[in-house]
Amino acid sequence: MVTKQFTGSPEAQADLRRADSLAREIFSDVANKWALLIIEALGDHTLRFSEVRGEVEGISHKMLTQNLRMLERNGLVERTVYPTVPPKVEYTLTEPGQGLRKTVDVMCDWTHRHIGHIEAARSGFDGG
Repeated sequence: MVTKQFTGSPEAQADLRRADSLAREIFSDVANKWALLIIEALGDHTLRFSEVRGEVEGISHKMLTQNLRMLERNGLVERTVYPTVPPKVEYTLTEPGQGLRKTVDVMCDWTHRHIGHIEAARSGFDGG
């Protein structure tokens, strides 16, 4: 994994419009379907890897690993390893992760409210 070094003012680093901003990199990391689904799956729970995978239908072992690492790197997920045989690893949302979860919940609510409209628009667009 390559770690970029960001320079410039805090305002510039928080500007999503700038291609070189830290904010855009973070946004790009968390604004993918798997990350959002993992955040929603963790919710208020502490889950083991296999439990997260069971909650996120269709995710591969590799994609779950990559996304959990990215979420941990960005301070949104905390990974706890217990010294047992076999090792026990648990994942939970941090305080910033819980804050992002509130946004994910709003997006889920929006989807439920507008799914009929979107289905109709797609049907008309696709000629169905």
